Amino acid sequence: VADGVVQDSPRFQESAPTLRALAAGGARVVILAHQGRPGDVDFVSLAQHAALLSKHVKKKVKFVDDLFGSRALNEIKKLKNGKLLLLENTRFCSEELLDAPAERLAQTLFVKTLASAANAFVNEAFSVSHRKQASIVGFPELLPSYAGIALEREVAALERVTANPERPVVLVLGGNKPDDCIKILNNFLDKNIVDKALLGGLIGELALLAQGRDLGTQREFLEEKGFVKLLPAVKTFLEKHGAKVELPRDLAFADSDGIRVEVSVEQAASLHRLVGDVGSKTAGAYSSALKQAKTVFFKGTLGEFEQPAFELGTRIALKSIADSKAFSVIGGGSLAVAIEKFGFNKKKFSHASNAGGALISFLAGEKLPGLAALEKASAKS
Repeated sequence: VADGVVQDSPRFQESAPTLRALAAGGARVVILAHQGRPGDVDFVSLAQHAALLSKHVKKKVKFVDDLFGSRALNEIKKLKNGKLLLLENTRFCSEELLDAPAERLAQTLFVKTLASAANAFVNEAFSVSHRKQASIVGFPELLPSYAGIALEREVAALERVTANPERPVVLVLGGNKPDDCIKILNNFLDKNIVDKALLGGLIGELALLAQGRDLGTQREFLEEKGFVKLLPAVKTFLEKHGAKVELPRDLAFADSDGIRVEVSVEQAASLHRLVGDVGSKTAGAYSSALKQAKTVFFKGTLGEFEQPAFELGTRIALKSIADSKAFSVIGGGSLAVAIEKFGFNKKKFSHASNAGGALISFLAGEKLPGLAALEKASAKS
């Protein structure tokens, strides 16, 4: 949401095939969705979402500014076969965010009322399936429940990376969320899923610090942002699995004129500028590893690719993946932007995930409540 205007998003596009298929099959389709959280600036009505959904589904999606009251129920009752109806923001209802077991959430007025007006439930929201929300785990307790097309595709792609993947498996982890990277690394390394982990971004810098390297001004930045508290966890996985983890050999920063300058890790102590990217030797070494991979997962960019001086690491890694025949999963919005910026063909990457927290939870080996709810419902049928 920007200045009150809801922006288009890949998630609208992802949900369209399931909505289109249901409507084409003659179903009366009632759509539940959310936007923002109470107190956030993007916590708004879904009125504008209906137009965006209509564009992607290529079929009118009607909106009613009610969730489970009389107006919503009347619109559901009037809905004809093959038609689509979007209800109001589920998070406008306090029951949606109750912290309770699925069985209790199924008995909320919100879930019970809408379930009584439905014949089946379809989860097409992998991105929130790591949350125990009423709309995710409540309905499968009461209705026959199924996975949507995009959710099924997402799970299949992630299982191909985590369950008996084709070897060698290479992880590329970077970006500005090192805590997420640690969760993924711990799971992949402890379960021997990965053959080589290539680190950049903040997790790469923390790993260098954990090895006793002095990164000069960059360490001050990491301390200021509170990331050094993660060092014990980083040291742990390096001590246990260091042979599988590759760290940057050189780093790049910009001089006073904005020109890219590279220094070896050993020279980084004298840096009085912030690190912006991995160096060209690191990019080359990572490229060689990626060319040998059969399975790749890439999350977070290796540098601040938005700036021309710092695009090299991310661009070379993406090119190496695009040029390979490996099964590849790209995670995170930043990499999607980078792929577009560098002009890579999206079809060169096997799967791109926009799932956020659910993606991290899945790759960290956690059980996702939304998926567990579908499995439970399937076992009952």
